[in-house]
Amino acid sequence: MRVRADFSERAVVRPDDYEWVDSPMPGVERMMLDRVGDEVARATSLVRYAPNSEFSRHEHSGGEEFIVLDGVFSDEHGDYPTGSYVRNPIGTAHTPRIGPEGCVIFVKLQQFEVEDQDQKVIDINSTPWQPGLVPGLEVMPLHQYAAENVAMVKWAPNTRFKPHTHWGGEEILVIDGTFYDEQGEYPAGSWLRNPHQSRHTPYTKEDGALIYVKVGHLA
Repeated sequence: MRVRADFSERAVVRPDDYEWVDSPMPGVERMMLDRVGDEVARATSLVRYAPNSEFSRHEHSGGEEFIVLDGVFSDEHGDYPTGSYVRNPIGTAHTPRIGPEGCVIFVKLQQFEVEDQDQKVIDINSTPWQPGLVPGLEVMPLHQYAAENVAMVKWAPNTRFKPHTHWGGEEILVIDGTFYDEQGEYPAGSWLRNPHQSRHTPYTKEDGALIYVKVGHLA
């Protein structure tokens, strides 16, 4: 299976574009953002778990990175409420078991370097923010390995960033508010993938924005 599998092309998915499909497990649905492979795949997805659903035990042969967007994600290692950022490196395993609230996660699979063994859980709700590169921006670093950098970025209303080129590409999930650039408008729930050496000038309007951003991983 190949979904938005040409990483040299720009890709945009907005909430109106969502097409949820059933996973092999009852009560678990996926919105595939990009995918190369079948059930075991290099994949970026939104996954929606119904209340009291579960997924079979599996090993992360290429690593797993996810953010809990709604509800509580649970496994035998703990409970991860909305706003949790989790990295499970290659060789880890778990059995997701979801409680009565259900949950929605944004998850990236099979995209770790073998040497990137930093397992972590970060509570985005309580981690301090750092000043960004321009007034109106705050940044929360989440992970860095080799050329890859992952962060949350909080945009105040009516903030504009300088034009810049994405060396190694850029991937964005809009979690709250509305993100803009000269190519369009991206409400909460939108996903963007800008390829290596692409260029844009992002900004916000009255509602600001909160985004997850990963750079340097698409060279």
